[in-house]
Amino acid sequence: MERIRKFSNFRIIEHGLAMLTFFILAITGIAQKFYELEVSKAVILFLGGIDMVRLIHRNGGIIFCLQVIFHIMAGAVSLYRGMEPQILITKKDFSDAIQNLKYYLGFEERPADTGLFTYRQKFEYWGIVTGSIIMAITGLILKYPVSTTKILPGIIIPASKLIHTNHAIILVMIVLWHLYNSVFNPEVFPINKSIFTGYVEKVKQ
Repeated sequence: MERIRKFSNFRIIEHGLAMLTFFILAITGIAQKFYELEVSKAVILFLGGIDMVRLIHRNGGIIFCLQVIFHIMAGAVSLYRGMEPQILITKKDFSDAIQNLKYYLGFEERPADTGLFTYRQKFEYWGIVTGSIIMAITGLILKYPVSTTKILPGIIIPASKLIHTNHAIILVMIVLWHLYNSVFNPEVFPINKSIFTGYVEKVKQ
């Protein structure tokens, strides 16, 4: 087995903070969207009432926006320094997906030899990143509706609310799928520890 450095200490810390922020936003956001459920009522009461839940959600949203901006800026700096963007989706990822499908169906003798990031990890990553950008933009519009309508038409407010609430469910589903692939997938069970250790073990060919 060969140990390969996959994540820097910076990325490990960033991922941990993102997990914490996302959890807080998911709990407070879902409690507001499905407020009629008993579990939502219990969460709201536990956190000190609906006003406190909204305050936590909005402040958490600001932190989340800063994290998204910082992540994009860090990626831009890496590109500027000449680092190879290994997380970009390429044609090989689609051929890897097809080969793995054939392997699972018994038409290939071995699975695809992927790079540092598999096609599944790349699709999950870009789904989360693009979803986070949408959530950040619509969240800021909802937090500052008066300032927004000085620049954009008023219809942007209800449209942003619809997009924000519905896309939140999609983002939660993507994250749950990410958790499955990182924890419960038979290929990595009981857990893929690379995001915590920074290293991945790869069998030498």
